[in-house]
Amino acid sequence: MRTLTPEALNRATLARQLLLRREELPVPEAVRRVVALQAQEPASPYLALWNRLAGFRPADLDAAFAGRTVVKATLMRITLHAVHADDHRTFRGAMQQTLYASRLGDRFAAAGLTPEHAGELVPELVEFTRRQRTTPEIDAWLEERLGAERKAGAWWGLRGYAPLLHAPTGGPWSFGVRPSFVAAPPGPPLTGRAPEPEALRTLILRYLAGFGPATEADIAQFAMVRRAPLREALRALDDGTLEHFGTPEGVLLHDLPGAPRPPADTPAPPRLLPMWDSVLLAYADRSRVIPPEYRKLVIRVNGDVLPTLLVDGRVAGVWRPAPEGAGVEASAFHPLPPAVWEALAAEARSLTALLADRDSRLYSRYGHWWAKLPPAAEVRLLAGGHG
Repeated sequence: MRTLTPEALNRATLARQLLLRREELPVPEAVRRVVALQAQEPASPYLALWNRLAGFRPADLDAAFAGRTVVKATLMRITLHAVHADDHRTFRGAMQQTLYASRLGDRFAAAGLTPEHAGELVPELVEFTRRQRTTPEIDAWLEERLGAERKAGAWWGLRGYAPLLHAPTGGPWSFGVRPSFVAAPPGPPLTGRAPEPEALRTLILRYLAGFGPATEADIAQFAMVRRAPLREALRALDDGTLEHFGTPEGVLLHDLPGAPRPPADTPAPPRLLPMWDSVLLAYADRSRVIPPEYRKLVIRVNGDVLPTLLVDGRVAGVWRPAPEGAGVEASAFHPLPPAVWEALAAEARSLTALLADRDSRLYSRYGHWWAKLPPAAEVRLLAGGHG
């Protein structure tokens, strides 16, 4: 069995995540290629694609959201993701057990509700949201059916468990702070408390295409699925569908035959990744991209994942927009060569131009984290207009 070094795994990941070079792809196809874009912050999918696509135009993602070729919903790890519309039903089917356990658990029960209530409410809620509805409208709808005391607990569970999409509401990044919802397109209903086996197998294949090679633990981390059905799905795929490798420590890696695995010394250009970029979170062993000594600096105690400097394929620091649209403030955790700073400055000029048309105060509500970081090895203002 061939062994893959950490460096080789890193380059395979970057190749599949379109981070070795910017590709010329339509936005929906790019989203499909990278599997899913973390979307807790509305701006992050835009910045993720800017890092990955040549000539990326934010208006193209606006149009994809408006036309629902790319959709935003609660999916992997019970967090908001933007995915290709054709993938939404399959990913939900793979996530059924996790969504059921997470969203119809204690908090839903504390409102005096059971999964049987959810079974009755979901079809009605889907019908009610055939057209876009605001949260206050859904609150009123739930209050009419359940009463004021139970509506909050009901909505906490249903907004993640029911097949709902976040509907674009305008603003600089398509989605504002007050979400609206619309039912996912009609399809076979999701029932029961187990993942759909075919959907789970498809999710595994899509994950490996976008993030592999990977361990069983990596796949489980990405999707937050239980190990028993995951192992069963992997066994079903062990019919020549998958190829296997090992790590230097002897850990088994799964992958797709013929998937990109470039040489470990392939150049990796610097990038300015957004908050919660999927490449930072898609693995149980996050040292593939985040050096262990930097993990707690980047992934904060409440789960916030800061925007990062990616240098030679690995996290080397953090960044934030400078005040008044003056560029990008970059904080490196270790000294960087002049050529790297020059490349980051070029990235900053491009990013500042994008933000100037949208929101130059991006991520400002997370500014408190910078006061809690230890002193950086180097801090530079990468000015937007003149490097």
